This record gives sequence, structure tokens and C-alpha cells, in this order.
Amino acid sequence: MFNKLSFKIGLLFFVFILIIESFLFFILYTNLVNDRIEEVMDNLLARGNTHSAVLEDNFESPTLEHVGLMESASDYVVIITDATGNILINSDPIEEEMQEVIEHNNYEDMPREGKIVEDRWAEKEYIVADSPVTIDGVHKGHVFMFAHSQNVKKIIDQLSDQFAIVGIMTILLTIITIFILSRFITLPLIKIKEATEQLSEGRNKVELSTERKDELGGLANSITRLSKDLDRLKNERNEFLASISHEIRTPLTYIKGYADIIDRQGMTEAEVKAYATIIREETEHLSLLIKNFFELARLDQRRFVIKREEVLLCELIHSVTDRMKPAFEEEHVAYKVDCSNKDVWVFVDPERFQQVLLNILDNARKNSYEGGEVVLEASHTTEELRITISDEGEGIPKDDLPHIFDRLYRVEKSRSRDSGGSGLGLAIAKEIVESHGGQIAIESERGKGTCVRITLMRGDHLE
Repeated sequence: MFNKLSFKIGLLFFVFILIIESFLFFILYTNLVNDRIEEVMDNLLARGNTHSAVLEDNFESPTLEHVGLMESASDYVVIITDATGNILINSDPIEEEMQEVIEHNNYEDMPREGKIVEDRWAEKEYIVADSPVTIDGVHKGHVFMFAHSQNVKKIIDQLSDQFAIVGIMTILLTIITIFILSRFITLPLIKIKEATEQLSEGRNKVELSTERKDELGGLANSITRLSKDLDRLKNERNEFLASISHEIRTPLTYIKGYADIIDRQGMTEAEVKAYATIIREETEHLSLLIKNFFELARLDQRRFVIKREEVLLCELIHSVTDRMKPAFEEEHVAYKVDCSNKDVWVFVDPERFQQVLLNILDNARKNSYEGGEVVLEASHTTEELRITISDEGEGIPKDDLPHIFDRLYRVEKSRSRDSGGSGLGLAIAKEIVESHGGQIAIESERGKGTCVRITLMRGDHLE
């Protein structure tokens, strides 16, 4: 429970909100208490000033007795003195604290509107107001009003009880609200956690709500896309492994079959030589296939080393031409090269880039009709280099074009390896071109031929 995200978020919210609420409650409580105390003191002084006003009209014994009698029935105590502090009348018995206030009062320095002479309600038993009696400018006496401090404490206790109840209710409502909000926030995260656990177990079909427009919605979208990608990669991996097993099984079957035939009795030397040639060809094909697999593995692991150097583009193309020309002549396919500017330098890995051109040219040769033509054209601008290889062959169906760079993908599934290849050449070519920071694209139309365009950016290393 304590390790749950909802608990941690809720606890964090609760602590911060509790601190804020406590601070606000303290300020509100302090202000209310001070207001109520001031209200009690103002009422006490106002009551004394009322009696003082009455006595200023008639400072005689009957009036004094009337004031004392009236306060004897109230919660207040009134003591009336003369100008020097001698007690003239009191409504209740005089206690020691009352006597001390009267004796230590500053009678000479007392404002006409009176004042609170004792306000220490937390320490003293009474709070005291002094209202002077002045008749025709002559100081005649004082009206002392005493209010028991217990009344103030009772008001404060009532406020404290009310604040305690409100505080408990506020804390409970805060806990409930935080619990609901934390669950609301963490519920999508819990579902996302369950989805990732499902992905780790190999179940790639994950369904999450993607209707939210916030960060959690974006995360759910990402995981949903990831699940689809993983499912697609799983299917591609299975197809890839099946294709690999098929590609390897075929030459192995040939090798084993013809090796068994050679071991038979009565084989002529010419037959043995012919079958040995087939075994050698299949072995070479198997070696090339395994080499391509290793190159793809290094590409996936980012261990495919590109050793760039500055080479003349036309020299690179002509070296490839020298290797491919006999194969084109054997197939009776015309091969032309257009590389007019012989001073263009390119910053590439020569061996790898030759591999790209050889793969593309070999595909063009295999897909061209007898008497057709393959053209390799090199051009450049101030910003990029372009190599275009076009043929007049059978072309690629529109549905197959998006998958032409997929590994082990063949346009004609029924074609032999001699004419159709293993389906790895273009995949490797694409990886090599992109590792040079370039792009490769194919345009084709069924029955009209294919055009492959390679684009490389001209960087600081190019002249």
C-alpha cells in the first residue's frame, strides 16, 4: 500500500494542503478572536461611557445608587469613585484585584472618552474600562466597569470548538477529495502499467483509452502505437525467420542431394564434375547469404562501420562498370554510363558504396529483357549529388513498391534465386545509403521499367 503511487501522490497533496489550511485557519482564528475580544472591550467601554454621561447630568447620590442597582442585576460590576479615587458606590463586593486597579489608576491622565485600563484577560480575572465624569470642565469622578475574563474565555472556547469541528470536517473532506483525485490521476497510470506488463509477457495487443488530450493521453497513444509496432515486428520476425530457414534450406538441400549423387557407383567423371560445380555454386550462394545476414545484424546493432574517404565519383562508378559489364553483355542488355563531370569528389566508403551500386545494377540486369538498356547517370548541384539507375525491364507492381526495401521481400515469390535474388540486396543498400546521410527511392511502373535514385548531401568534405 505504502509503495503505491496513488498513496504517495495523495500523501504529498495532503501534507501541502494541510499546511496551507492550517496557515489560513490560524490567521482566520486569530482575527476572529481579536475581533471578539475588541468587541467585548468596546461594549464594556461604551457601557461605562453611557453611565458617565448620565452622571454628568446629575452627579447625585440617587443617580449613583440607580447606576449601581442597575449593574447589580447584570454580569458586569460597576464602581464609581470621586476624582481622587475614593469609592462612592459599587454594585458588587469589591475584590482585591478591583481594589488594586482603582488604587493604581492614573486619574490625572485619563482621556475624556475613557479607555480600557486592564486588557490582560488571559492573566487577570477582570478586564476594566474607566470612563471619567466631567461636569462643566471640572473632573468629578470615574465610572469603572469590570467584566469577568471568563466571559471572554468562554467566547474563545466556543470559537475554538467551532474551529475544531470545521477543521476536522475540512480534513475529512480533504482526505476524501485527495483520494478521489489521486485515484483519478493514477487510474490511467495503473492501466498503462498493466498494459506494459502485458507487453513484457509477449501479449502485444493492448487497448488503452486514447481520448484524453493531456500527457497521459499522449502516453497511452504512444504505448498503443508501441503495441501495434511490436505486434507487427513479431509478425515480421516470424516471417523473416521463416524466410531465412527457407533460403538456407534450399542450398543445403542442393548440396546434400548432389553430394549423395556423387557418392553413387557408376558416375562418370563429367557427371561428377558437373555436380561438384553445382555444389560449389550453392556453397558460394550460401556463404553470400550468411554474409548478408551478418551485415544486417551489424546494421541493427549499430556496429556497421563506415570508413569514409574522398574519392572521385566517376572513378567509383567506372570501377563498378568494369565489374558489371561482362554480366550485361552475357545477358545481351545494353549498359550506358553518363558521368560527364570527372572532377566531382564524393565523401563515402568506397567499398560499401560499390556494394550499393552493384546490388542495384544486378537487380536491373536480372529484370531487363534481352535487347533492353540500363542507364547509370550521375549529376550534381551545389548542395547534393544524384545517381540514377534506370532500366527498361518488367517493372514493379504498385502494391509491391512500399515493401521493396523490406528484408527477404521478393516481388515475384515464384522466381528462382538466380533471377529473383534473396531479397536482401536492396535492404542492405538502403541501410548503407542512409548511414551516409543520403536517401534512396524507387519509381516503377509495370511493363515500363524501374528507376532508382540515390541522393547524397554535399558536406564540408566535398569539393
